[in-house]
Amino acid sequence: MAGSRKTILCIEDERETASLVQEDLAERGYEVILAYDGHAGMAAILACQPDLVLCDVSMPGLSGFEVLEHLTAMAPRFSDMPFVFLTALTERESQLRGRQLGADDYVTKPIDFDVLAAIIAARLARVARAGHWQRNVGLTEREAEVLTWSARGKTSDEIAQIVGLSKRTVDFHIDNARAKLGVATRIQAVVQAVTGKLIRP
Repeated sequence: MAGSRKTILCIEDERETASLVQEDLAERGYEVILAYDGHAGMAAILACQPDLVLCDVSMPGLSGFEVLEHLTAMAPRFSDMPFVFLTALTERESQLRGRQLGADDYVTKPIDFDVLAAIIAARLARVARAGHWQRNVGLTEREAEVLTWSARGKTSDEIAQIVGLSKRTVDFHIDNARAKLGVATRIQAVVQAVTGKLIRP
């Protein structure tokens, strides 16, 4: 990425729509990466950590809702990444679900590119003002993941089932996170991580 150009990832299975988004946003000075389904989108997020994600809702494989759910459950470094749904779905229930999952905005098709550009600029400006992680304590992705599930009220046994580890390994990661955060208990570690915006429960 050259200079201060921001990278936008567009996850859209309709290739013509994806090309139009790429062409318009490139003309506005953004670097645009395309992915044509949810699985490819997740891979692109992990590989390039874009500044903002535009994501269709109805896609084969992983839906847009599922992409956002996976993203939320993963490492805290993605919590400040703006996520905007692009969709032909205009039902109120669909929009409510997107916002409940933590989407930053919801743009219906056909896309008004001036509106989309304004939303992107506003979301990126908000991230710039907020800054990124105020406190970098060096949590690993696994430590952040088990703390996130702990913040959601899950026990070590339940977390072990969810993430596919043994209970002993889950407790090991929580102990490591607790030590890095400088606290004595699991609850204190969760509170500290949430307060410091290291995880988003």
